[in-house]
This record gives sequence, C-alpha cells and structure tokens, in this order.
Amino acid sequence: MILAGDIGGTKTVLSLLTRDSNGSLICLQEQSYPSQQFSEFDTILTTFLPIDASITSACFGVAGPVVNQRCQTTNLPWLLDTNALQKKLNTPKVKLLNDLEAMALGMLYLPKSDLIELNPHAEIQQGNIAVIAAGTGLGEAILYWDGNKHYPMATEGGHSDFAAQNVQQDKLLAYLRKIYPEHVSYERVVSGIGFSHLYDFLYEQGVAPSCTDVPELNSGIDRNAVVSQLGVANTDALCAEAVRLFVELYGAETGNLALKSLATGGGFIGGGIGAKILPAMQNGHFIQAFKAKGRFSPLLDKISVKLSLNPRTPLIGAINYFDL
Repeated sequence: MILAGDIGGTKTVLSLLTRDSNGSLICLQEQSYPSQQFSEFDTILTTFLPIDASITSACFGVAGPVVNQRCQTTNLPWLLDTNALQKKLNTPKVKLLNDLEAMALGMLYLPKSDLIELNPHAEIQQGNIAVIAAGTGLGEAILYWDGNKHYPMATEGGHSDFAAQNVQQDKLLAYLRKIYPEHVSYERVVSGIGFSHLYDFLYEQGVAPSCTDVPELNSGIDRNAVVSQLGVANTDALCAEAVRLFVELYGAETGNLALKSLATGGGFIGGGIGAKILPAMQNGHFIQAFKAKGRFSPLLDKISVKLSLNPRTPLIGAINYFDL
C-alpha cells in the first residue's frame, strides 16, 4: 500500500492507495483532520491507518522546513522524523517533503482543466517553473528543469523580506514594523492573516469607514475570510481595497520568485486563497504587479502563470513522489 499525506497548519489529509494489475492507482481511503486539534502527527497516523495495513512506501508534504529528513512544523508543535516514521510504518521508503515541494510536483500531474491561465500574453517555453501558494502561510518552491524533466526544490522564500514598491506600500511596511519589529516578511501580508493586516492598515489610513460585518480579531469567526469574501463581492469599499492590495502584493512576490528562479517555464499558483478570490486574481491587478519589474518586464510579459483549482495538488505530489 502507498501512504501519502498533505500536512498543513489548518488541516492534514492522508490517503491510502494501491495499484491494480495495470499499475493504475486506486484510492482505498482518504481522510482530512483538523491539525490544530491534535498534539502530534502520530495520533492522526494511528487513527487513520487500518490495523492490518502493509505500507510499501510513504511520502508526506509538510508545512515547514525539512532538514536532514526532520521537520519542525512552522504553524504546529509537531516534529516529524523520517527514521521514526520508518519504524512505525515498517518500511525504509519514507520521504518528507516541504509542502510546497510536494505541491510543485503535484502540479506536473494536473489536467489542463484544473489550471487557469492568468497571463494573456503567455508563451509556451521550457525552463524552470516557480510555484507559490498563499494559505495559512506563504509557501514557495521551484521546479528545476534539467533539460529533460522537472525536479522539485524546496525553499522558505515566503519568509523573505517584504519589499514595498510604492508610497502606499511604504506606509504599509511602516505600519507592519510596529506589529513585527524584528522582521516583516511577505507571509505577513500574502497569507490568510494578510487580509486582516491590510484591512486594519487601510482603515487607519482613512481609506474607507470600517465594515460592520467584519468581526473583531478574537471573535471566533474567520475574520480573514469575511474580509476577502466582502472584498471579492465588492460589497464593502474597505474590504474591496484590502483584496485589491492583497492581489497586488501576491502578484509582485510571484514575479520576484519568477526572477530568482528564472522561471521561463512558467509559474503555478496553489494554496486555498487563490481559488477563493479567483475573480480578483483574474481582473488584471495580479498580472500587472507580476510584470512590473522594470527592465525585466519584457521577460515576465511572456511567462505563463497558471492558477490551480485542485486543492489536492500537494497530496497528488506526495502520491507520485516515488515515481519521479
């Protein structure tokens, strides 16, 4: 049996599969668990696996840096270790991948129907591919092209310095430094919590009155989801501007990653947020910010940027890792 997992700060999805006589994958069972409700990953694993399960290989995409096949998750108190997992699962074929590394690999297996092109000037080219995903955090990875095939490479680029590009963003950076005096990363603005940060900043700047439908931070309601939903629907001016600014920042950082990886092969956007705010991602603000790189704008003008609608992409990558 093949065991695969997508381990995130919000949810953990596990899948158990086998192959038929033709080699095609058959899913035996798949389950999603709320990550925050478990003190350690081992509890989820024990709950999920049948007593008689015989695992031949296991691969897990994990939201955090994987170093020497160990990972202290970024937004959870979990420590995952390949050696311990090998003993528990009774197989030497166990691999931990950064979640974006798994997502990057999964992108290569998606059908065209799961992808939406955001760049109207895109041209088909070979080369490295940039992968970025805003969700609970901001993940980034690279698909390295060796001239024959792509290989996933993990990064922690989402934690790189936030770079302001205009006067409004200069003010945003100054605002965020009061909240995060040690370091302001892109993840602080291009992730779920980013909607709240942008909403509060814009309110402080007097852009528009506060919205009565937006709850307080500690209300127990998903404030970021409310801001994004009202903004995409354009039913509140402050929320709408927060979404516009979010998309602008998302596009800018996607362009940064494309430059750093020289992603002539294109870019993929994953994560839960992009698909949920799809109309805002398609209205031109994202791709305009993506291309706004001065002398390198002509290069980025031709790079394909596709948004994935498939939430199982990291899991698909983990499932197919040992076939790479």
